[in-house]
Amino acid sequence: MQHQENMQTENETQAAKQAAETVQSAAEPVAEAEAAISEEVVDTEAKNRQIIAELEAKVAELQDAFMRAKADGENIRRRAQEDISKAHKFAIEGFAEAMVPVKDSLEMALKVETPSIDSLKEGVEMTLKQLSAAFEKNRLMEINPVQGEKLDPMKHQAISMVPAEQDANTVVTVLQKGYNIADRLLRPALVTVAQGK
Repeated sequence: MQHQENMQTENETQAAKQAAETVQSAAEPVAEAEAAISEEVVDTEAKNRQIIAELEAKVAELQDAFMRAKADGENIRRRAQEDISKAHKFAIEGFAEAMVPVKDSLEMALKVETPSIDSLKEGVEMTLKQLSAAFEKNRLMEINPVQGEKLDPMKHQAISMVPAEQDANTVVTVLQKGYNIADRLLRPALVTVAQGK
């Protein structure tokens, strides 16, 4: 019996040793796994910090680029407004430049102490030529329809209808010339038109 008890104790001791060895052998991979996981966590945290730093740098760079683009846009808008303001302010500069000689001619005509009818007529004709040249230079064109021309409501304004030996709604007489600035109507020509026969 003693022998049996010894055997049983020996078996228990051996079983305990084996269990301890199994626990120890199982603990080694667990420790290794814990070390590996800890190392991965440290690596991941370092990588995340690096990514965050790179992203923060990129955000700062994009903010700087945005602010520069915004400032450039505001500068362009301000310059454009200044250009528009100057264009409005000096829009008639060319026309005024062409009109100054006409004024000079009229003033010179008034300075003549005893003008003759012929000299006045000649001076007025020369001044009219200067005025016509100034108009042409600045694209201010006459609208002077000829008799028989069809009434164009975009260029002519009919003042009255008169009996005439021509087609209805055609120009009979021009009471006042009209004018266009480039392609825009400044003043329509005032005309009388023929009534229907």
